[in-house]
Amino acid sequence: MGLISDFKKFALRGNLMDMAVGFTVGAAFTSVAKSLVSDIIMPPLGFVLGRSDFSDLFLVLNQTEPDQKFATLAQAQAAGMATINYGMFINNIISFLLVAVAMFLIIRMVNKLDKSLEDAFGGSKAEPGDPENKKCPYCLSTIPYRATRCSQCTSELPNLESPSS
Repeated sequence: MGLISDFKKFALRGNLMDMAVGFTVGAAFTSVAKSLVSDIIMPPLGFVLGRSDFSDLFLVLNQTEPDQKFATLAQAQAAGMATINYGMFINNIISFLLVAVAMFLIIRMVNKLDKSLEDAFGGSKAEPGDPENKKCPYCLSTIPYRATRCSQCTSELPNLESPSS
């Protein structure tokens, strides 16, 4: 029974649930980014470069007849050919870059919003000489020095003492 209760404690921790939500939102965001790349960005880019779709860019590895040509990746794979699908790789790189840029912009916006809210509502400013972080005495996680409650275990923390170095 100890194993099950330990797993339950682990699975229901706040950071694990946050991580699960993050993965779910990330997967949904990735599918939107892939659709943006394959349905919106690549067709005009392919048109400008003279190719209608990058996903049909490939190299056939085991071609036995030199005059045998395949118009699409699907035709080559249906014929049993081993292929290097570098067009799909290009699409995936563009998708990754879009997701990375979008996540960077979102995080940057949240950080600016957080800072402006802290400034507007007079958030706790660090005193000169205060360290940045401290350990929670209950769960030993790293938390901001001026915190009055642990963000990991939600314990109320003792009053601040002057840093001893």
